[in-house]
Amino acid sequence: MVSQKVVIKNPTGLHLRPAGILCKTAMQFKSVITFTFKENTANAKSVLSVLGACVKCGDEVEFVCEGEDEEQALKTLIEAIEGGLGE
Repeated sequence: MVSQKVVIKNPTGLHLRPAGILCKTAMQFKSVITFTFKENTANAKSVLSVLGACVKCGDEVEFVCEGEDEEQALKTLIEAIEGGLGE
């Protein structure tokens, strides 16, 4: 299991478009990928779960990856988030 905290930089937070990109990125990996925000855990492979977390710009979330490709999954997700998730 690997984990890392990251601050969401998108001006509108994780609304539908960046949430979709996040999920699409997460689904490339076999690992179980979740994130915690305000004591809630969300499945990074589910758009509804990501949207339900109500993550806003400036919020810090902690991604947790567990599985055979966990390190690459975490690295790729953090890079996608720091790159703005397409925005």
